[in-house]
Amino acid sequence: MADFLDEHGQSSNDIDQKVSRTIRKLRDCGFKINSAPNRPYELVESTFPVLFSPKQRESLALAAYVLSDMGFSAQASDLLNLGKLSTPVEPSQVKVAFSPPVDYSETRLEETVKQLQDRFQQECRYVIKYRSSAGNARNWDCDRSELRFHNGLLYLFAHVPDFSPRYSDKRPSIEQNQIFRVDRILKIYPASTTHWSRLYFPTEKISYRMSGPLAYYQPRRANEVELYRDPDNQFVDIETTEDHWFWFRQRILQYGRNVRILEPQWMADHIQEEYEQALKTYEKHPDP
Repeated sequence: MADFLDEHGQSSNDIDQKVSRTIRKLRDCGFKINSAPNRPYELVESTFPVLFSPKQRESLALAAYVLSDMGFSAQASDLLNLGKLSTPVEPSQVKVAFSPPVDYSETRLEETVKQLQDRFQQECRYVIKYRSSAGNARNWDCDRSELRFHNGLLYLFAHVPDFSPRYSDKRPSIEQNQIFRVDRILKIYPASTTHWSRLYFPTEKISYRMSGPLAYYQPRRANEVELYRDPDNQFVDIETTEDHWFWFRQRILQYGRNVRILEPQWMADHIQEEYEQALKTYEKHPDP
């Protein structure tokens, strides 16, 4: 600060007093600033009035509504305070229904997310203690990781090199990319000194054929390309690059009989087995 003032022809003799006066003026203008000896000033919150157009206020209200429904109430509250808005209301132009199991703004979950982000920055392997849906707790040794929001849930997406793939013969395999619900993580252990072994998550190229009502499908995801389109619009072949088998499997099963996996064979076999098991379930329990 002293060097900055000297460069601009200002006296740096009373720099402490100048900074103190500036901080007081900022606080009077609506800035909440924490200060402590031998620590840098910290901006905690700003209530400085900001002018928004009606369209901008509407956008803030919509963003707050979506965040609140996703389970991020604290972040939604920040947007409401920023725009001096009331409690988020359902906008007329859009409705959402994420229905998360928890509020991700809870103190414990916020701390979990902060710890995970700290591990990501260190880029070293670490261990988590995780409780499964069955209630069983065990440790998982995680390599490259990131947070992902999928179908209304916040997940830790991590490559687990020690996990043994059940279907694929490839190493590394996308089956080793595991998902962990953030609200079920019980503990995050300190990072080790072993650096992440991978720059990217393992992926798998998958080709599948869409027919029936889906024969007109146009690739819309960044990881999808069109391989071939039947001139009579009977089917279209798509190739996608995926990094998680379970999420891709869920999507394929949603399409029902209108999609068939072409490659790799182990995925095609698995989906066929799923349909066969489903058929047996219906045969065991016919309609009354």
